[in-house]
Amino acid sequence: MESVDKIKVFVAVLLLIAGAAAYQFVPVTNSAVRVVGLLLSVLAALGVVWFSALRRDFFDYARDSWKEAKKVVWPSKKETWQVTLVVFLFVGVLALFMLIVDQGLTWVFYDLILGRH
Repeated sequence: MESVDKIKVFVAVLLLIAGAAAYQFVPVTNSAVRVVGLLLSVLAALGVVWFSALRRDFFDYARDSWKEAKKVVWPSKKETWQVTLVVFLFVGVLALFMLIVDQGLTWVFYDLILGRH
């Protein structure tokens, strides 16, 4: 990104901060002024970004991402349910294993070593 574009992005961020600060400092009784000021600062920031390379880079990235998302082969409903079932079974087996280990260690430490009942 060129230094001019970095300055544009910096100005856009400053506009957003200024709008948020103005929103906080304008009395609540002037709520319409608060909202309009915030919206104007957001629109001004978007306008500054619109004329920077960031906009072009963002749209190029979004377009490329959309092309890649179209290439994805999604699983069928049957495959989704099968994988979900396998995950649940694995979690159940792991939970049972952890319960057995926990109870075994509790028995070893409290009953055998310490002699508590």
